[in-house]
Amino acid sequence: MRALLQLLRTSGIRRAGAPAVAAARLPLGASAGPGPRRAMALYRTEERGQPHSPDYRLFFKNVAGHYISPFHDIPLKADSQENLFNMIVEVPRWTNAKMEIATEEPLNPIKQDVKNGKLRYVANIFPHKGYIWNYGALPQTWEDPHRKDESTDCCGDNDPIDVCEIGSKVLSRGEVVHVKILGILALIDQGETDWKLIAINMNDPEASKFHDIDDVRKYKPGYLEATLNWFRFYKIPEGKPENQFAFNGEFKNKAFALEVIKSTHECWKSLLMKKCDGGPINCTNVQVCDSPFHCSQEEARSLVESVSFSLDKGSKEEDQVWHFLGK
Repeated sequence: MRALLQLLRTSGIRRAGAPAVAAARLPLGASAGPGPRRAMALYRTEERGQPHSPDYRLFFKNVAGHYISPFHDIPLKADSQENLFNMIVEVPRWTNAKMEIATEEPLNPIKQDVKNGKLRYVANIFPHKGYIWNYGALPQTWEDPHRKDESTDCCGDNDPIDVCEIGSKVLSRGEVVHVKILGILALIDQGETDWKLIAINMNDPEASKFHDIDDVRKYKPGYLEATLNWFRFYKIPEGKPENQFAFNGEFKNKAFALEVIKSTHECWKSLLMKKCDGGPINCTNVQVCDSPFHCSQEEARSLVESVSFSLDKGSKEEDQVWHFLGK
């Protein structure tokens, strides 16, 4: 429990019930608590509703068994000295269901995106099967839709910043893993900046070889090119045009990526302190006590238990079809 209490301080905002002097002992992003190999022990998940159903939700709990928001209550940083970050896995590699943190719902569970009343799945575009990385997000980040990014000249997409984890293991939905940031790609989606971080699980057998974006080119040749093409073409089977990118599709390096993370973390803090307009974003949290959106553990449990699910048993996962895009 002591390790958990230390870890909660890394968000940079004092936890509920803690004296201000305790929070001041660790600077924002400082290393605290157990080493990165114990990340998974700190969080667990609880499924509610049927998979492949609009009612499916995956809620998060901390080690004490209390419901939390993965968006707001899991610290951004795992180890400031090594620049390790917590990544929330939304979509395991090779799967197709478009799962995402429900930013507009209390406690922000993971759910499957719905469009025009139908569950969303990404298409298989030859030679790929579903997502070609473990896909997820960094907690405590927010791409402000009202703030124009100086480097892309476009506003944010109103979500936590996305992560493409390139390690060798297929991770599980809801896992919280420590990742090393390697670089970043700037997708421009319908006029909005949609950053895509490139990272590797620090527990990957080859993680020690990866320090920056050039190492991806060296040790996983073709992966960055495949990543660029995946994001360029993945909406074409839906009848949409190719996606566009800032910097002519160039992957920026680790230093650039870390600055983007820093900026989106500052935007998140403004959001949680109600210093900017979050619109429909739900900021309910359990551990950021200075936030006007803070709620008690009992209130969080009531929020989860009040979620009603229909008796729909869900549907089968979408039939697998491959698309061949001719030139």
